[in-house]
Amino acid sequence: MSKTYKIGIVGATGAVGQEAVRLLASRNFPVAELRLFASARSAGKTLPFRDLEIPLRPLNAENLQGLDFVIFSAGASRSREFAPIAVAAGAVVIDNSSAYRMNPTVPLVVPEINPGDLQNHQGIIANPNCTAAILGTAVWPLHQRAGIERIVVSTYQSASGAGAQAMAELESQVKEYAAGAPVAGLGRSVFPHQIAFNVFSHNTAVGADGSNEEETKVREELRKMFHLPELPVCVTCIRVPVLRAHSESIVIETREKLSAEEARAILSKAPGVRVVDNREANHFPMPLEASGELDILVGRIREDVSHPRSLALFVSGDQLLKGAAWNAVQIAETLIGK
Repeated sequence: MSKTYKIGIVGATGAVGQEAVRLLASRNFPVAELRLFASARSAGKTLPFRDLEIPLRPLNAENLQGLDFVIFSAGASRSREFAPIAVAAGAVVIDNSSAYRMNPTVPLVVPEINPGDLQNHQGIIANPNCTAAILGTAVWPLHQRAGIERIVVSTYQSASGAGAQAMAELESQVKEYAAGAPVAGLGRSVFPHQIAFNVFSHNTAVGADGSNEEETKVREELRKMFHLPELPVCVTCIRVPVLRAHSESIVIETREKLSAEEARAILSKAPGVRVVDNREANHFPMPLEASGELDILVGRIREDVSHPRSLALFVSGDQLLKGAAWNAVQIAETLIGK
């Protein structure tokens, strides 16, 4: 490819932003210019990209001029304020926040699932919630073959889903616990409960129907990506003391019966997933092994004995990669035909 592109990354110093910078380099994305945006606290600092040190810039309309793609990873409020400005300046925005996901005019895309929706963008493309992206990538190949009629999923969500400060909070609490000190450290600035050696319901507000915001996002975003607005989806989202990579226990009910062997064969050929399903060695997906991987690890593939057309599986996927930065870069790669 001879064409090169001017790329901007908003939230470049965050966990997702740093992964996006690294991926642009490791994937040999044809970058003509890279602009990195961060808060005023980062003024005068740089981040490495290939053999360069890229200065961090303030986010404003002037600095967004002339870019081809802008990846936003700085929260919904910044996306709502500046994404339209970037689009007006000529860029395609790939937004990692929740700002535009359920906007009917904005495509919500995982390239392994619905790349055709990219044809309908009007300047902004939304990245799904990390849990929905991991879930959808894992079960979409099975849906194509047998038609999913219902999904029940319980999540085991790592600290990375709440950002770099949450990861630091977990590390601090573990160190204090190991030292025999009271678990206080960074306090509970991110999580409402102790995260070290504990699990608790996802720290988002619970609505009138009893679902928290994370569970609602997963359900509605999966329906949008699958183009199945009435798909029955039951979600329970839980925080666990894992630094990086989310895991999910999934049960699907299908229109046509699939054996475990058929499902394993389908998934072994599917893009974006890697089967880790060694019953003899009791070796299945783990967040430790999913961390740093672009693919979703899928295993524990078995028929659900409680239902005649149901399968159970367990998956782990890197929240910062397929759940965020990699999916965003992958969308850009798809758009340029890489």
